[in-house]
Amino acid sequence: MPEPSLPVAAVARRLGVAPSTLRTWDRRYGLGPRGRTTGRHRRYGPEDVARLELMQRALLRGASPAEAAEYALRAHAEPDKLAPQPVAVPDESTLARGLGRAALAMDTPGVHRLLDEAIETDGVIACWDRVVRPVLTAVAGRWAHSGACVEVEHLLNECVLAAMIAATPLLGPARNPRPVLLCCAPEERHSLPLYVLRAALARREVGSQMLGAALPADALAAAVRRSAPAAVVLWAQLPRHGDPAVFERVSGTPQRVRLFGCGPGWATAPLPDQVQRLDALADAVDQIEAVVVGART
Repeated sequence: MPEPSLPVAAVARRLGVAPSTLRTWDRRYGLGPRGRTTGRHRRYGPEDVARLELMQRALLRGASPAEAAEYALRAHAEPDKLAPQPVAVPDESTLARGLGRAALAMDTPGVHRLLDEAIETDGVIACWDRVVRPVLTAVAGRWAHSGACVEVEHLLNECVLAAMIAATPLLGPARNPRPVLLCCAPEERHSLPLYVLRAALARREVGSQMLGAALPADALAAAVRRSAPAAVVLWAQLPRHGDPAVFERVSGTPQRVRLFGCGPGWATAPLPDQVQRLDALADAVDQIEAVVVGART
């Protein structure tokens, strides 16, 4: 008896993403239906859906779409090899591997020391991209496959948050007279990358206001009216939280403000013309600085 299969729309509802997101994941990462189907409509079998659920869980733990897709494909292809693995960070820096070992050992002082060393050596963005994110992705994969390492992820998140706050200088007069407003999309609770962005901006003497996770649209519009920011950066980690309608609330305020959609949750969202999409945090810092104070020379 053939296994039951689901159309694209049903899988999208199950995962809480748009059908266009599934088609993008299929085209970019090969996470589409693997079985042959007749006619124009492709259908997802149980194994196809399981791969997508692994990707969704890895995204929720902070992986980029490419990292999450790689894990989902690898975990599904080699479950016996991945299940017993500790938090491993192959092909990454010595600091990243050390951070993975320290986090797995619940060695809080060791985690803080390695984070401080990475920030001191290469800055907050490189620390995030080359050291923290690979470890978070490895932890996410471990959790997605076996349910283990939740406590490791919590410890690591708290340590990274503390390190990024400590690395954020207190500014006197900022170079930008009007601040950059940083917040997460409504229902998006993955705010850690915003603290990395705030630290990087502050190190360039660009002032910002942090409103954190899951800011309701009404509260965002009120904040824009009250603080008159030069720019609003809205972070979305997951596609289901990247709803472009939230930008309409800001566009309806009297202030002239530049709008940015930052994070992998906006990757496939049809953003309004006045909203600029930001992908990598390093590029985001450059583009935000150029908008609010002018390009660096």
